[in-house]
Amino acid sequence: MGILDFLSGQFIDVIHWVDDRQDRMVWRFEREGHEIKYGAKLTVREGQAAVFVHEGQIADVFTPGLYLLETNNLPILTSLQHWDHGFRSPFKSEIYFVNTTRFTDLKWGTKNPVILRDPEFGPTRIRAYGTYAVKVTDPALFLTEIVGTDGEFTADEISFQIRNVIVQEFSRAVAQAGIPVLDMAANTDQLGAVVAREISATIAGYGLTLPELYVENISLPEDVEKALDKRTSMGVVGDLNRYTQFQAAEALTQAGSAAGNAMGTGFGAGIGMAMGGMAPGPWGPRPGQMPVQTAAPPPPPPQPERVWHIAESGQSHGPYSTARLGRMAASGELTRDTLVWSAGLDGWTQAGELNELARLFTVMPPPPPAP
Repeated sequence: MGILDFLSGQFIDVIHWVDDRQDRMVWRFEREGHEIKYGAKLTVREGQAAVFVHEGQIADVFTPGLYLLETNNLPILTSLQHWDHGFRSPFKSEIYFVNTTRFTDLKWGTKNPVILRDPEFGPTRIRAYGTYAVKVTDPALFLTEIVGTDGEFTADEISFQIRNVIVQEFSRAVAQAGIPVLDMAANTDQLGAVVAREISATIAGYGLTLPELYVENISLPEDVEKALDKRTSMGVVGDLNRYTQFQAAEALTQAGSAAGNAMGTGFGAGIGMAMGGMAPGPWGPRPGQMPVQTAAPPPPPPQPERVWHIAESGQSHGPYSTARLGRMAASGELTRDTLVWSAGLDGWTQAGELNELARLFTVMPPPPPAP
């Protein structure tokens, strides 16, 4: 490098940072020998902060604005004033630009299931995942505790540590909240706010804050989800006998199906044979031949016993048979105002409003025998 090129590099310059990446949190202004010339202009844009490091120590933090580095509290860093060092200044200074905007759409999730005690299902396990945002609130502290001397620091380098803190605080918040698993979907905003508040207190020691945290999904183990789907299907079906009859009728009337056509042909042949055994004429029995005796249809299957659930003090008890409810009505445990529920009902109903249970309260015991 020629002497003219070297001298031209010592005149006033502008220090600034324009970044086109969305994940870079810190960038160090690179300069030959880390020399910042006296009188240089420092431009700090909105959403940025500049940390001035002199001789290994943080000297100042600049907020958005235009600064002229020529005050007495800043060292004179021009090499032209140090001929005895061979144009090499002994003052080494660095400027780190810190992005103070929000870094959004960062992912988090529970690697292992979280065990909690659900008031309806008992001990169970859940998994959860979502997104969060992080923001630098104290550039000097963030540079000291996390970045160090790294000249280029991205959000991926700190996201792993933050995810661990999120999972820890989420597990603790869910276990202490006492919210039923079936109601968590309606309370994800509250869970996110609680977890974000607890995490912000922890990561404040890094110079960071967590302005947003979203819980996108909470899932149960596969076996529990299958059992829950069966329970939901039973509630939708309602009367199992009528549903079975409907399914059988649908199977017999499948148009265009080979199985349906074969079933229809067999069904018609069976009707013809039955009619031939009963009707005279060309379909009737020949002279001297006994009429065809058709087998009596089997009796219908017995009705399944209906079971009931009772709501008491905000909790569900059961299932109970109708006979058990009768004994409870006799002992006074069950009254007309007691809320009950069974498959096929739209919701919890007072026992006295159901004909099937109202008769339990009208049966009076016979008079006692005479002494």
